Amino acid sequence: MDRHAALAALVEPDPAAKVALTRAAAGAPAGDGPAPPLVAAAPGRPARPLLVHPASVARRGPGSEAGRAALIHAIAHIEFNAINLALDALCRFGGMPDAYYADWMKVALEESHHFSLLAAHLSTAYGHDYGDFPAHDGLWSMAEKTRDDVLARMALVPRVLEARGLDVTPAMRQALAAHGDADAAAILDVILADEIGHVAIGNRWFAHLCAERGQAPDEAFERLRTAYGAPRMRPPFNVAARLAAGFTSAELEAWAA
Repeated sequence: MDRHAALAALVEPDPAAKVALTRAAAGAPAGDGPAPPLVAAAPGRPARPLLVHPASVARRGPGSEAGRAALIHAIAHIEFNAINLALDALCRFGGMPDAYYADWMKVALEESHHFSLLAAHLSTAYGHDYGDFPAHDGLWSMAEKTRDDVLARMALVPRVLEARGLDVTPAMRQALAAHGDADAAAILDVILADEIGHVAIGNRWFAHLCAERGQAPDEAFERLRTAYGAPRMRPPFNVAARLAAGFTSAELEAWAA
């Protein structure tokens, strides 16, 4: 795995090329020295989709073909952002153990697979391309806020924003299956299984960094969540998935209360 090659994938705007470069970075031998410092706040992304305020994104139910296409596009947009989030975590933060970089390269590779599956299904089943629907940039905004502190990044992106996917994916999967899109439901099965592992990676490095800095994880998490304006943890939770991803029963019970 080469962090220089991963940086090339991060700044690539074309989705298909970004996927190809991510795969190449995962298979490349390690380069010499750390990755070059990042100078841009945002990763490479295509001109479309049009990014709008979250409240302006149209909500369409899966009961219609247009609604299913919009839903699959929205999930594809999340997965595209997730490629960039994993690559950014890999490239931005120096001085971490080798296992940290290997973990986030694995995440980037799996997120690129998810995006490719969804983009292909959107095209073949619904006649749409990624970029055909407006989208919002809420996931990346937290990455920008936490760009100067790896502890804050691990606390608030995998453990808050990405972990939310563990809670909402089963219902989306059920809705798509109920309306006849078994292929999309199968893709979401793959995504959910992989995302448990991705959140577990975030939990593991959050715990590692807390121990390294001598901070109590529960206190550090609430302090960072408040300081960076991250959403509150709100039930209902997918308890089985969250436990498998490394959350504790005590955490889930406290948040549920």
